[in-house]
Amino acid sequence: MLTREDDVDAHALHAKGWKISAIARHLGHDRKTIRSYLFGGRVAGVRAKASVDEFDRFAGYVGERLREDPHLWATTLFDELTDLGFEQSYPTLTRQIRARALRPHCEPCRPAKGRPVAVIDHPPGEETQWDWVELPDPPTSWGWGRSACLFVGALAYSGMWRGRLAESMDQPHVIEGLDHVSRDLGGLTSVWRFDRMATVCHPATGRITTSFAGVAKHYGVRVAICPPRHGNRKGVVEKANHTAAQRWWRTVPDDATVEAAQASLDRLCIERLDGRLKVIDGVRDSVATFAGAERLRPLPAPFPATLTLERRVSANARVAWRGNFYSVPPELAHAAVRVTARLGDPMIDIATTGGIVIARHRTATDGTGTVIAEHGHVSALNTVVLAAFADGPPHRSKQRIPPGAAALAAAASLRGEEGDGATVVDLARYAQAANERNTLQ
Repeated sequence: MLTREDDVDAHALHAKGWKISAIARHLGHDRKTIRSYLFGGRVAGVRAKASVDEFDRFAGYVGERLREDPHLWATTLFDELTDLGFEQSYPTLTRQIRARALRPHCEPCRPAKGRPVAVIDHPPGEETQWDWVELPDPPTSWGWGRSACLFVGALAYSGMWRGRLAESMDQPHVIEGLDHVSRDLGGLTSVWRFDRMATVCHPATGRITTSFAGVAKHYGVRVAICPPRHGNRKGVVEKANHTAAQRWWRTVPDDATVEAAQASLDRLCIERLDGRLKVIDGVRDSVATFAGAERLRPLPAPFPATLTLERRVSANARVAWRGNFYSVPPELAHAAVRVTARLGDPMIDIATTGGIVIARHRTATDGTGTVIAEHGHVSALNTVVLAAFADGPPHRSKQRIPPGAAALAAAASLRGEEGDGATVVDLARYAQAANERNTLQ
């Protein structure tokens, strides 16, 4: 293969009347190589194929099939090509489709990729974007099942974001997340932007629900709903979701509690992510500095949403709630109960599954491991434990204990015998036989 410099020299020498043999000796190449570059149409810097690409015969068919059906599976296409004489492998087929860009872009299916995008201008303090992130495989000790939920809020202007772990995506957890994250961000913006989550709006129409309208009025914000399948409309929070999943959730250890995981996320946001540098209107500064320029309003008291979650009472009559433990009567050990908490209320109610409230406690700071126990519950638990306590030695597993007198008497009764071995006559049988006789003979 000739370099571009050698190719230029070869054409210049040939223009001067040099013979091909002389040019080949001068440049140190074979005559056939020089001839192919001068007359054969070869391009400098492009290596000629060592062999014919077998896929060239099938490229036309593959291109036509994918233009007809952009969603056609490559495995289905491979089956069709095999019947047509295609002898290469399936990975070769997929590599050729990618390299030759044979599969056309489908706008309805991938509206945010492969098309021009514009940067949306966000004035300071104008918009907060909200979204849920489903995090797979939480620690088993949490008892949350196969996935955990993270509610993320991001300031659209500065890019500062915070998150709140939750057990589910129901509306009370949405309201709790809105209140906590807004306080962590420093205040309220004018607009809250959501995708079409059913706890905020009707997904089909995009109109906000009656219950959430009261929440928006309480905080004094306007609600903006993204168009369907336009996730890039709230790209700030989408990027925050990606960062939370890849930079934080992947590193949460198996022995971490919910409160410890939440604290680690808060530290990451404050110590690392708020120090990111970005450029806004030609000014390069940190996210925290731009967030300080956001015109945020103070929050009112929390909206009185009610959270109700099921818990299992431990053997020592304690109910775990957000890193602390609250007492219940000892007869409920190992039973299922319902914990009810209202946002802004320092008290929680613990009720049976039938709805009967059995305990009411003042909450401690989340994650401190505090045990809140009523005196009556402690006394009752001590009574139950002491009543079940025995100070005798444990029974030996190889001790000989034959049947006693009472057991032998019971066995004799089952056999119809008296205790001394004599036969027991049932007089009821004689009475039955006499009643059935009609003569005296």
